[in-house]
Amino acid sequence: MIKIVIIEDERIAADYLEKLLLSIDNTFQILKKIESVHESVSWLQNNSVDLIFLDIQLSDGISFSIFEQIDIKTPIIFTTAYDQYALKAFKTNSLDYLLKPIDKQELEQSIKKFKELRHSKQNEINIKEIVQQLKKPLEYQSRFLIYIGQKIKTIKTTDIAYFYVSEKGVFICTRDDKHYTIDYTMEKLEEMLDPLYFFRINRQFIIHIDAIENMFPYSKSRIKIELRPSSNIEAIVSFSNAHNFKKWLNR
Repeated sequence: MIKIVIIEDERIAADYLEKLLLSIDNTFQILKKIESVHESVSWLQNNSVDLIFLDIQLSDGISFSIFEQIDIKTPIIFTTAYDQYALKAFKTNSLDYLLKPIDKQELEQSIKKFKELRHSKQNEINIKEIVQQLKKPLEYQSRFLIYIGQKIKTIKTTDIAYFYVSEKGVFICTRDDKHYTIDYTMEKLEEMLDPLYFFRINRQFIIHIDAIENMFPYSKSRIKIELRPSSNIEAIVSFSNAHNFKKWLNR
């Protein structure tokens, strides 16, 4: 029997993860679902588990602060919605992570990896190394090279209102409403852009905070955004991103 704790500040997400885990293996024992750094430290000091699922952004801070207060050797599967800086750290330390919304197949693969490495030294966690990496200043893209026919120009990131996808590809929309094609995927752009200012609201849009003209409640707990400059494509924050979008706005 594998004992698991889920550390996640969004109740719906925690319940969904628990449901997925039990559908994969009904012998899993979910001992606790925790929402904060403070409660995590208190609980983990007095309890032992086989596996921890850990969200990055908790209700009272970044979850890495847990490891500054207590020493944990338990294997961890991180869950995150948009923390590109963390993903880079995970990759360099061979940690496992899941992007939200969590896909069952990817979760199964993570569980399989955990079981295979359970008795191996490879699953030991170097949290101190991760924290040190996160303290290093990251360099985000400051400008993009654009090809216009036979001409080449640069667009400063500070001049970009949003990125969007159409049938013809990926485009930049500048603050003065000029549009340029760009040879990057949206996934790659997420890694290149400073998450303090840019947020991917759905599969079609990555927007700058200053490009938001108005916001309106939309169906199924989503948010409709009126962009500046305006867009012919509706900009709606997806259900899976709505919670983290609100956190991003409230930084």
